[in-house]
Amino acid sequence: MMNAPRAVCSGDTLELHYALRPRGGDDIVSSFGDATPDTLTLGDGTLSPLLEQWLIDLLPGERHVFLLDPWQAFGESQAELIQTLPRSDFPDTLILETGQWVEFALPGGETLAGRVLEISSQTVKVDFNHPLADLSIEFEVEIVRIL
Repeated sequence: MMNAPRAVCSGDTLELHYALRPRGGDDIVSSFGDATPDTLTLGDGTLSPLLEQWLIDLLPGERHVFLLDPWQAFGESQAELIQTLPRSDFPDTLILETGQWVEFALPGGETLAGRVLEISSQTVKVDFNHPLADLSIEFEVEIVRIL
């Protein structure tokens, strides 16, 4: 008698293919065309906890598309994550453009990316919200196997 496949649990390491796209839009990221699936451990920070919750109880071999409202995926924009920084915080060699992404080193070696909204001679307004905040998302996933 064959054992039924085990469903995904919190903390599992998975091989999977996934795609994220604005609802009805083009893929922002997709691993479905890759020869080898991505590997991630639930809870390790690779995937947003809001997205991870949709993987719980899935079975290997199944493919699902989840239609998520902003609060179920990357949340709503937060005004406090839009900050005006002194121009001196940026290297003189960096040519800033509206809409570009800039990365900031944080204490502890982590980085934080933000999108430039406005540039003046003295200040730069940067949006640190997730680029998919406020968007309804399609999250497509196929669990290849649980490691």
